[in-house]
Amino acid sequence: MPIFEYTCTRCSREFEALVHSGTRPACPSCGATRLEKRLSVFAVGASQDSSAREPAGPCGTCGDPRGPGSCALD
Repeated sequence: MPIFEYTCTRCSREFEALVHSGTRPACPSCGATRLEKRLSVFAVGASQDSSAREPAGPCGTCGDPRGPGSCALD
C-alpha cells in the first residue's frame, strides 16, 4: 500500500493517505474526493558523525563492494 500526498481542491488542506488498490482517497477535513496528487519526497536520516559518507551518486560513490560501475548507476 503506497502512501501518497494530496492537496484538497475544496479546502486546500495538504495530507498524506494510504491508498488501497481500487479505492479513492477523501480529504480528512471536508470529505471531498477532488484531490490533486502532490510530488512526494522522502528524507534520509544522517549520522551525527562528521565523518559520515556523502550521499550516493554515480559510479564510485554508492559503496558497492564490487567497485565503481558495478551497481549499474548511469
